[in-house]
Amino acid sequence: MLSLLQKLSLQQKLSPQQIQYQKLLQLNTLALEQRIKTELELNPILEETLDEEFDLEQREESEDSEDKTAEDEEEKYDSKEDEFDLEDFMNEIESEHEFDRLNRSRDEEKVQPIAPQKKSLREYLIDQLHMLDLSEDEMILGENIIGSLDKDGYFKADMQKIVHELKLFDHIDVTLDQAEKILKQIQTLDPVGIAARGLQECLLVQIKNSSYDPYYSYLAEKILSEHFEDFANKRFDAIQKAVDLSKETFRATIDLILRLNPKPGEGNIDSEEMNQVTPDFIIEKIEDNYIVTLNDRSVPSVTISKSYLEMIDFNKRKRKIPEREKETHKFLREKFESAKWFIASLQQRRVTLMKIMRSILERQFEFFEMGPRFLKPMIYKDIADEIMMDISTISRVVNGKFVQSPQGIHELKYFFSEGLSTDSGDEISNKHIKELIKEICHNEPKENPYSDDKIASILQEKGIHIARRTVAKYREALKIPVARLRKEL
Repeated sequence: MLSLLQKLSLQQKLSPQQIQYQKLLQLNTLALEQRIKTELELNPILEETLDEEFDLEQREESEDSEDKTAEDEEEKYDSKEDEFDLEDFMNEIESEHEFDRLNRSRDEEKVQPIAPQKKSLREYLIDQLHMLDLSEDEMILGENIIGSLDKDGYFKADMQKIVHELKLFDHIDVTLDQAEKILKQIQTLDPVGIAARGLQECLLVQIKNSSYDPYYSYLAEKILSEHFEDFANKRFDAIQKAVDLSKETFRATIDLILRLNPKPGEGNIDSEEMNQVTPDFIIEKIEDNYIVTLNDRSVPSVTISKSYLEMIDFNKRKRKIPEREKETHKFLREKFESAKWFIASLQQRRVTLMKIMRSILERQFEFFEMGPRFLKPMIYKDIADEIMMDISTISRVVNGKFVQSPQGIHELKYFFSEGLSTDSGDEISNKHIKELIKEICHNEPKENPYSDDKIASILQEKGIHIARRTVAKYREALKIPVARLRKEL
């Protein structure tokens, strides 16, 4: 049965302009640069500025005065379009004084030293591969092997499958024996041990291609070949008894093995992992003050194109717009509104980022002065309440953005952590606790490392009460092995 109902509800929806602003907030410096370049291509009203600045407010005032003298037909036409005053819009997000103060200054334009892009390890290996005496088919197979390496530089793919697919799809005629030979050649490239199928093979390749003392190299190879499981689990007493070596000789042999690289790839296989992070903020200490700047020198500055604005003004001075020009005029007006909103969103993004970074600097001042152990507990709500913004805004700004300071380069998320009360009543960050665990493990007796229970009791003596399982969780996050695997001779 059909019925008519009246329902009153209150809904909150974001305008397209607000959505655009939220998306811009999420972008880091490199992504913002690309986004602006894309907008410049899509919107003819926008143009990149160099030294000249266009006074948009004066243009707005001139448009308002001309609108009042236009004919009724033009007023009717223009009334269908959404108008807004840029100055009023900007006043809603920040006072005019703050807006002008945060505009890019000459001092802020100094070049920040960012490392040039490096060649990825994968590209480096392929360059070395091309120097080997290989046939064209063997070269293609070698490139496929290098392309299959994982982030640590290990070859975990199915060689038979690779050879089969190359035969089937690319008509590459190589045998499994040839593939094995090429793999062993790749393993001797720099870094030696790359493309190994496991840790044991990785270490053995390095030993066999090393310039270490032949006697100790022979002993190291024997231990890795015949007693690898005991070595991996640090059962040194069992190994020493099996190989029947003096304590000094055995220690020297184990030290040699420990100098080898267990992860030749070191997470640098792909170029995006090899490149240095480009910080979004720069914090510098000048005398007793910390100065925050946005590292956006490479980001294009945009303004409204004067030539297109003159076209709009020309049409507006006419007493009547010809029918054939109305579509052109409408298109230009729409692009003009879009350009104004885009410029305003960029400025609002800038203001918001600076507010949040300055608030973080103020709350974590001791960290920037003295280091990680002085990091305070802080959550998104703390910053949101202080600068009177929504928590979701803080989250968008913090995610994926980095700051360079005297303490190094850190992701903004690094400064946020839960707190724990100590016996003295102070609040300390869980990152501070992790630093203490790292310090305890670093200073522990190497022949008898501390268990998680022992670490927990040491922390309790410092007035920090956490459970053994929490210690284990933090230790694993720090990638510190269990006590048995930290044992040294």
